[in-house]
Amino acid sequence: MKKLINRYKFFIMLLVINLGLVIIYPAIGQSSLRITWSNTLEMLSVIPPIFILLGLLDVWVQRETMIKLMGEKSGLIGVVLAFFLGSAAAGPLYAAFPIAGVLLKKGSKFSNVLVFIGAWSTTKIPLLLFETSSMGWKFMLTRFIIDIPGIALIAYITQKILNEKEISHIYENAKNRL
Repeated sequence: MKKLINRYKFFIMLLVINLGLVIIYPAIGQSSLRITWSNTLEMLSVIPPIFILLGLLDVWVQRETMIKLMGEKSGLIGVVLAFFLGSAAAGPLYAAFPIAGVLLKKGSKFSNVLVFIGAWSTTKIPLLLFETSSMGWKFMLTRFIIDIPGIALIAYITQKILNEKEISHIYENAKNRL
């Protein structure tokens, strides 16, 4: 029971805060509950397809193939593939993390996974199309051109800052949780 409570402590804490708001400030509490419910429904509509894709990725793509394409010795091909996978994605950023975990589990290079997450968060094709239609080509291209080296720089710096033990711990967590 204690393990279950510890696992869901943030959910329980938010539930208590929401209920407290309903009691103390009913209008704010009801608004908070509506927003929480809306966000929960959105997550429930996004998460199942992501997990289906994760299962397919896990079964269909062999570890050796992933290591060859995105592993330690993949070079520029791994970076470009990670960038395009992230850019072609659809959905909120929280959906990228389970996929990143599978990439780690399959042997992808840590910096390539960081590039994937960076591309997912900043260069998704639907986002670029929206920016083009609402802010114009110049804005979209300027931001895109700035983002590409930014993503690579962040991935490189993060890879260099973390020591081997920390990176090994991240890989172990990915293997144990998926």
